[in-house]
Amino acid sequence: MAVESQKLGSDGKVWNLCRMPFWQTNNTSSSSSSASSMHYAHHQQNPTLQSVDRSTHQSSTTVSSMAKSLLPTRRRLRLDPPNKLYFPYEPGKQVKSAIEIKNTSKSHVAFKFQTTAPKSCYMRPPGGILAPDESIIAAVFKFVEPPENNEKPVDQKCKVKFKIMSLKVKGEMDYVPELFDEQRDQVAVEQILRVVFLDPERPTPAMDKLKRQLAEAEAALEARKKPPEETGPRIVGEGLVIDEWKERREKYLARQQVEGKLNSLVTDLLNEV
Repeated sequence: MAVESQKLGSDGKVWNLCRMPFWQTNNTSSSSSSASSMHYAHHQQNPTLQSVDRSTHQSSTTVSSMAKSLLPTRRRLRLDPPNKLYFPYEPGKQVKSAIEIKNTSKSHVAFKFQTTAPKSCYMRPPGGILAPDESIIAAVFKFVEPPENNEKPVDQKCKVKFKIMSLKVKGEMDYVPELFDEQRDQVAVEQILRVVFLDPERPTPAMDKLKRQLAEAEAALEARKKPPEETGPRIVGEGLVIDEWKERREKYLARQQVEGKLNSLVTDLLNEV
């Protein structure tokens, strides 16, 4: 007969010194192991259940992918105007619009323009790389087709669309359009812009803003055209470089030339004697 060890506690209660939870843990693990074996055998005997489990897993994965696709894309750029490009309505002429692009992320971001009408539209610059908090005003050029059926400018509906895409890059680098092809999976569509025509003869806040942005874009373009300031020697006249080292060298050569002439003269005198 098994004998249990007991001990009387200070409160008069009997405490069991054999810790039953330890035995229960072993029993639990054994039970779970047996249950797993039975579950596996059950599935082996019922292949239909296996197919149901696989289909359930695939459907859950599909639902997860769909949920991620429905989530709003995190923007890297802030656009001004945010979703439109305003053009003055001048039929038969090439007109200009402008948009400010600012990098609002904490990393360098490359941006790129695309249009549904590349033969009649182009952008300047067509793309670039912006540092964090850096902004640029891009100019967009478009040829305005003559109206059909004498339609008014306000009735003109332009089907041309512009798209701005972004790509996170590692630090400063030279922009090349191939970046967007090499890392296609990381490219985000920031915005699709539609065209809105404005009457150039009618003053409106949108027209005033467009003129201001175009002036800023032209000033930025002229600034980029200027050659960088040189930090080397100062250039005066037609390529004459004034430099302390060159002045010393010229003095040294002149002194050598004088000394050479003196030596030659002395040699000639000695030969005559």
